[in-house]
Amino acid sequence: MYRNILVYGAIAGAIAIGAMTVNVSNGIHSLLVGYLVLFVALSLIFVGIKRYRYVELGGVIRFGTASAIGLGIAVVASIVYVICWELYLWSTDFSFFEHFNAAQIEEKRAAGASAAEIAQASRELAEIADSYNNNLLLRIGFTLAEVLPVGLVVTLISAALLRNSNFLPARGGDKAGL
Repeated sequence: MYRNILVYGAIAGAIAIGAMTVNVSNGIHSLLVGYLVLFVALSLIFVGIKRYRYVELGGVIRFGTASAIGLGIAVVASIVYVICWELYLWSTDFSFFEHFNAAQIEEKRAAGASAAEIAQASRELAEIADSYNNNLLLRIGFTLAEVLPVGLVVTLISAALLRNSNFLPARGGDKAGL
């Protein structure tokens, strides 16, 4: 079980952070795109539970066991995501918020905000960036809050679906059920 959790968690975390890094590097700061990437990467939770159900348990898994495996995969993926995000920030000299803030200010300008509103937003964003860049625990908390809730949702849905042994049953000759 632990090998399954580590392998699928590491792969999911690597896919998530790889896609997010590419998006951020290309100036894409969309919440929708970000959470879609996380959902797709964390769909490996479903695959990991399903594989464990067939390889280790003969095609039947209880909700609690499936949830534990899914949560383990989500936690490992989250840890990989946080570590890689910290490495990305370090390698780019913490420039993420510079680009993010510039994009936010440009959106306000395009929406026709006044100079006073833009100045106020700029000060607020600079304060947030300063807190984020200088407080490791805050940064880790924010990063975990991005990925872990998505992993929890995928875990609960996957466990609910896969506890039914008639849902995606193994095909003949396909021991892993994949």
